[in-house]
Amino acid sequence: MSHPDGLLVNIAAMVEAEQDSQMSLTVVVPGAVITGRLAPEAMWRERVAEVLGDSASLRRFASAFSVTGEPGARPTHLHFHLARILQGSYGIPDTGGMYRVAIAEVSAWSVGAIGYSDE
Repeated sequence: MSHPDGLLVNIAAMVEAEQDSQMSLTVVVPGAVITGRLAPEAMWRERVAEVLGDSASLRRFASAFSVTGEPGARPTHLHFHLARILQGSYGIPDTGGMYRVAIAEVSAWSVGAIGYSDE
């Protein structure tokens, strides 16, 4: 989208303001459909930093996730956790991943997570 959807920006702002990670969303971005739950950016960054910190070879990158944006600034990205990229009838990865998506890149979206078949 050349102009981010105002409603989607408002949803992201509510997730940030309420520090809540219960909002399920599915988005279409170039090359992918991502479905999962939104997380506040600080919570998302903390979790990514934990995962990186647990890796001997990636530990040095964990500090990059400790810097946060301006409080009260309008969100420019969606932060997904417990999310999957939908590929045909499968969700990748099985356990859910952590994705950061630019709101300006979202071409379509729907409230709720889309189910998939892992058979």
